[in-house]
Amino acid sequence: MAPAGKVSGFYREGNDWYCNAGLPSDITVIVEGLNFHLHKFPLVSKCGKIAQICEESQSTHKKSFVTVLEEFPGSPDIFLIAAKFCYGIRVELTSRNIVMVYSAADYLEMTDEYGEGNLVSKSESFFHKNILRNWKDCILALQSCETVLPRAEKLQILSKCLNAVSMMVCTDPSLFGWPMMMYGSLQSPGGSILWNGINTGARIRSSESDWWFEDISYLSVSLFERLIKTMEAKGIRPENLAGAIMYYARKYLPGLSRWQSGQSGKTRTFASFSLTPASVDQKFLLESIEKLLPEKKGKSFCRFLLGLLRVALILGVDVTCKESLERRIGMQLELATLDGLLIPSYSDSDTLYNTDCVERIVHHFMSSESVIATFSPASLDLGTSPSSEPLRKVAKLIDSYLAEVASDVNLKSGKVRSLAVALPESSRPFHDGLYRALDIYIKAHLWLSEKDKEELCNIIDYQKLSIDACAHASQNERLPLRVVLQVLFFEQMQLRTALAGCLHVLDTESAPAGPLTVPSDIAGQIVQRDGWVTVVRENQGLKVDMENMRSRVGELEEEFGKIKQEMKRVTKSHSSLSSPRMVAKKIGCRLLPRSSDAQADTVDSTGPSPRASVEQPRSSRHSRHRKSFSVF
Repeated sequence: MAPAGKVSGFYREGNDWYCNAGLPSDITVIVEGLNFHLHKFPLVSKCGKIAQICEESQSTHKKSFVTVLEEFPGSPDIFLIAAKFCYGIRVELTSRNIVMVYSAADYLEMTDEYGEGNLVSKSESFFHKNILRNWKDCILALQSCETVLPRAEKLQILSKCLNAVSMMVCTDPSLFGWPMMMYGSLQSPGGSILWNGINTGARIRSSESDWWFEDISYLSVSLFERLIKTMEAKGIRPENLAGAIMYYARKYLPGLSRWQSGQSGKTRTFASFSLTPASVDQKFLLESIEKLLPEKKGKSFCRFLLGLLRVALILGVDVTCKESLERRIGMQLELATLDGLLIPSYSDSDTLYNTDCVERIVHHFMSSESVIATFSPASLDLGTSPSSEPLRKVAKLIDSYLAEVASDVNLKSGKVRSLAVALPESSRPFHDGLYRALDIYIKAHLWLSEKDKEELCNIIDYQKLSIDACAHASQNERLPLRVVLQVLFFEQMQLRTALAGCLHVLDTESAPAGPLTVPSDIAGQIVQRDGWVTVVRENQGLKVDMENMRSRVGELEEEFGKIKQEMKRVTKSHSSLSSPRMVAKKIGCRLLPRSSDAQADTVDSTGPSPRASVEQPRSSRHSRHRKSFSVF
């Protein structure tokens, strides 16, 4: 054959590839239906597998033979690269083809035994020096492992890529892919990264902990699952793993974004390289995602689980996955919201909402013994609840849920009752929410019998109804008569207790000294009943005002009594003073000025009542003779 240096290249005609070496082909290699018409010598000198095939074919004494490469790791394009390398033609190794070329070289046994610097050693060196040290190339190589997965696992290519990506996730992104000095003076005015003064066009990556979510979301489900497990083994924080899983799920499960109220996160775009989105089976993806989720709790995480459960019911996942999601939600039910619990019925059920699912979640909440650790407060919009609060929060949530679904005409009364009594009595300090839900249900189901209504109303503790709720219930014509009578009885008891508490507070506040002490039972009534403390304060103010007015009236009556006695004494003495003004001056009164002084005023000792003749009451006993009165 012609020397390798004289081979200018390969050309294709239909399904056939030819080498323009100037000599006829003596071996034909078939890869996935394409025929490569090649020469034995360059292939045998580099490929151990081809050498073995040629050695076995010598027994046929044929000048030319055909061989088929079964289960070749890669496409015909990858075999073309290997063939060019055998002919001494320069080939280009990239992050997109290195895994397949490395696998093909191993398949063809292109080791250093058949020539120094063979394709296996070249590929291995390029992989370790160029791929594993760069985030972009490592992600691209990891994505290409899907097509040659068995061979990649054998050569440990997959595990090395997973470990490298996991380590780079733990590291500041500025420490790989570009020099450490890319910040500062090496940043162009436009924000691009400079390399030796040359504008590369790349942008500085975000320093946030979620910068890698978008890149790994292009991996297939199986590779993504293995990457998450590797990261978990490397000690990546659970909240970061949960964020990556949630991001991946929202990308390939479009139904999730509908229930997340715009919480899918900001769009992350990296122009440094482009990836092809993975093709996933949604049902398989959801079942895999559920297994990867950490056993943690948080508000956003709980909302994500509820959305995942909705999609799971639509896709019809296996029972194990559905039960696991319900259990996870039940363990953190106190963090759920009403709109998250309103799960529609996707089966043949007549009801609008899946109350059976919610009831199972409540039972999981009640049966949960271990406390799930929460995420760190700085991530995923998470929050924790005090140990004494979750039960009351869940009771309030279930009461709101019952009020929302009660208008469904197909909802059975037994289902309402079982869901209401799923929580213990101590979970509800007040039964106003429960009464509201049952009232809505009875209003929407007017055909219920009195017995069914009584059975529903029996779950209400009327002693835990507020005064407003008792007033509403006592006038509710939809309630059975026996229930109304019970409400009236307990309403009277509450009014008496509240009134006793008010009177006790009034007496205590009017005491001259000493701190305010209220019995525990009465104090509880005052605190629990809205508005009573305000009434007590208003009554106390009115009491003070009345006392002031009473003292002023007493002073006025005493003053006018003295005036009357003085007038009687003047009359008995038959004084010769006939002038009314002299009489008024004698008794300490001053007549109001008239419009005409020529007309004399008269004083009648038996005139009107003193209260009617007062124009300005006295403000002080010491100045009472200085006051002005008009006597008619």
